[in-house]
Amino acid sequence: MNKAERLNQELIFLSNKSIFHINDLVAEFQISKRTALRDITDLEDMGLSFYTENGRYGGFHIVNRQLLIPVTFNLEEINAIFFALNALSSLSATPFEKPYKHISDKLMATLPKIQQQAVVKLQKSVQYYKIPSISAPTDLNIILQSILEETALSLTFHNKKQTIQIFDLLYRHGIWFCNIYNFENKKWATYRCDQMEDCSLNRTQSTLTHAQLQKIQENYERNYHNIPFECSLTPLGVELFQKNNYPNMKLKQVDGQYYLYGGYNQEEFDYMVQYLLSLGNNVKINYPQALKDSYLDELRKIIDQY
Repeated sequence: MNKAERLNQELIFLSNKSIFHINDLVAEFQISKRTALRDITDLEDMGLSFYTENGRYGGFHIVNRQLLIPVTFNLEEINAIFFALNALSSLSATPFEKPYKHISDKLMATLPKIQQQAVVKLQKSVQYYKIPSISAPTDLNIILQSILEETALSLTFHNKKQTIQIFDLLYRHGIWFCNIYNFENKKWATYRCDQMEDCSLNRTQSTLTHAQLQKIQENYERNYHNIPFECSLTPLGVELFQKNNYPNMKLKQVDGQYYLYGGYNQEEFDYMVQYLLSLGNNVKINYPQALKDSYLDELRKIIDQY
């Protein structure tokens, strides 16, 4: 790490501290005390405000803990940021007000001409396959706000008015989902965001903390997926699983053979069959027999079409 990069990292390291000592920088960045003292002088020249206090409990007291000093990025880091923005630009809907193209254009305008040319060259040289969004929910910003504020939502889902609290948002294969706790039936569930209508914040409903919601989710995952299953996978089946899998599915290797295992609920039975069909001849169901029988029935229906 060169000096400029080290100073940049030191600024970030100190941004959430109110006091620090020489040994903090020595231990964190593996530098000598002499180098640490020189760095502190350079940081002060860069605008870091602090005062020193002697004694056993002394040190360098930072006057303003808010990180207002510009943080610099090298070209490799800039390219990584634009690559990430390019990947996110495929989403037709996001929880944020500004589209990623707007952010990308704004960031590009701050770069020197030579760095702009380098970023454009990278974007032309590295192709990113974008999975298009299947649906575009209109209330993602309200959903995100309710998560951050730990506030309940009133909405209509499948023609039923409900009051829920959302734990998190997730995006899978072109669809936005959210894990929720339903206050009416006291149950945990996963909702498709594009099927949630008339969303509004409900600040009168007593809500749970993030930690409490997490415990409910963990209990749900342990008890809801109560039918165990196991399948053998080919190497290609392992690759397909790694590209598309769900929390109730796990992968293990025994004596060189890969196995897909976990549990599902009877309500998810039809979906499990369709998921395993998507793996083609790269999966063999070991148990349960009911899952194997239904899988074979679906295969016969496919054969009968020809």
